[in-house]
Amino acid sequence: MVEFKNISFSYSKESGIYDIDLKVKESEFCFLVGPTGSGKSSLLKMIYFDIIPSKGEIDVLGYNSKKTKKKKIHKLRKKIGVIFQDYKLLKQRTVYENIALPLHINGAGRKMIRDNVEEALELTDLLNCKYKYPDQLSGGEQQRVCIARAIVKNPNLILADEPTGNLDPAAAHKILKILEQINKEGTSIIMATHNYKLISDRDYRIIELKDGSLVSS
Repeated sequence: MVEFKNISFSYSKESGIYDIDLKVKESEFCFLVGPTGSGKSSLLKMIYFDIIPSKGEIDVLGYNSKKTKKKKIHKLRKKIGVIFQDYKLLKQRTVYENIALPLHINGAGRKMIRDNVEEALELTDLLNCKYKYPDQLSGGEQQRVCIARAIVKNPNLILADEPTGNLDPAAAHKILKILEQINKEGTSIIMATHNYKLISDRDYRIIELKDGSLVSS
């Protein structure tokens, strides 16, 4: 599924990712934890080849960071759903249109778009919001739109970068429960967080980073 093979990447002399060896299995749910600046977001960006390591290599869903040409990276990204902390929704488009966007980009037909979007709306409890615009939604609702957009193309892997960071505890727990349901259906999930309280009662694998290095996995 995902394998880091002795990878490193430096932003400067003081910060980077160092000598990471790590495997994530199919259908696994992992929490990626560590303080702000520990390298969590960078590690996630490496998985969808937004950052290419300067040392070592990464295998993701059959694609290798050294062997995959830039013009082929979009094929990998079709298999990955990404959830951002700051939502990245298009304000001038409705909830339905935001969720449908990845399918339009991939050239999906009308029926697939309608069926997949409706399924994603139902799973994320957003059917009553589909014609609203992002600025009419709460933070928790906007994050659920992001999840729906990430799952609408039925990805093999979801990367969630601090998806509960801007939410109150109740909304954060709802987001986590939705991700757990998605994982039960077979999708692998790697969720970056620094909210140890949120995940303390979950029995999932924890991957810990500190200062760009792997502390535990």
